[in-house]
This record gives sequence, structure tokens and C-alpha cells, in this order.
Amino acid sequence: MLTIHQKVVKDVNGNPTEVIIPWEEYKKIEESLGLDLSQEAIEDLKHAKIDRDNSNKDAYIDLESI
Repeated sequence: MLTIHQKVVKDVNGNPTEVIIPWEEYKKIEESLGLDLSQEAIEDLKHAKIDRDNSNKDAYIDLESI
């Protein structure tokens, strides 16, 4: 479980406008969400999803072969 230490910035009316979190926690969130992936990795995942949706078993390697 990830604990996020945050500071909430409010406007003059007391409404929250921004949240400040430590850089390392931000990087962990980014990685967890996959936002740190390269464009090539994103394209590979898109193609893998298409292969899965189309039941293209030739696109995959058997686990025993790894």
C-alpha cells in the first residue's frame, strides 16, 4: 500500500486548488499507472491487446519456452 504525504494548497476562500506531494512518491504513482512508459512500450502493449482480443495465439510465447 502506498502512503501519500501531501500538502493541500487552498485559495482565499478555502477551496483546495493544488496538491503538493514528494517527488519520490509522485514517481512511484507515475510508475504504477504506467505513465513512465516509452512510446515504443505503449505501442507494444496496444499490439498485444489487439492480438489478445483477436485470440492470436501465434503472437505469444509459451511460458515453458521462457
